[in-house]
Amino acid sequence: MRLTGENIKIARRFRGPAASANGGYASGRLAAYLEGTAEVTLRSPPPLDRPLAVERRDERVVLLDRDALVAEAESAEVDVEPPARPTLAEAEDAAARHVRWGGEAFNECFTCGERPRDGLSIHVGKVEGRNVHAAPWTAREVASEIVWAAIDCPGAYAIGSPGRGELVLGRMAAEIVRLPREGEQCIVVAWPLGEDRRKLYAGTALLAADGELLARARQTWIAPRARDFVADSN
Repeated sequence: MRLTGENIKIARRFRGPAASANGGYASGRLAAYLEGTAEVTLRSPPPLDRPLAVERRDERVVLLDRDALVAEAESAEVDVEPPARPTLAEAEDAAARHVRWGGEAFNECFTCGERPRDGLSIHVGKVEGRNVHAAPWTAREVASEIVWAAIDCPGAYAIGSPGRGELVLGRMAAEIVRLPREGEQCIVVAWPLGEDRRKLYAGTALLAADGELLARARQTWIAPRARDFVADSN
């Protein structure tokens, strides 16, 4: 049964790749139709600038582009914990070592692209001496979907590399413990959770400056099927 009159339109501002929505942002928009913690599976790139229908199917909520399934959400638990909680100074130091990768299609990503005016510009780098990536983020335009976006791309950087190719978010389960206050200084953290062939797993979290857990996520990323790139051996 379709939720009467319910549609989602994702503005181009919230793009990830150039022609589709940021996966975390789109997932957060759909997750808002469920109470509590949700897991969203992306079935196809979420289109931009056109209405997408929301429909409830048993315990799931699905997002449709006409008859094509874009994403589905269901209630879930998130049982990951950051292996370390970097200080703000450590996060700033890590971000200074950020290495950009992922291809030109992601240069304008809402989360990790070079868009200081209208994007989040979260550029994580590896924390010295720890197997975690981190970056500072000053919360703004605070909403649940913005938090989902903030803890999206950092997971790819925790498990990817310039020679691995473009990773695509396949699934994300997120719990928001507390929304940050507007202007609150936060820390984004990401760490690897293993891999299985083309599937790579990551955990991400949003912390307050004092280390308080604000949000956390468990992610599945998909590596490219065709290994037609050459890894840098240096």
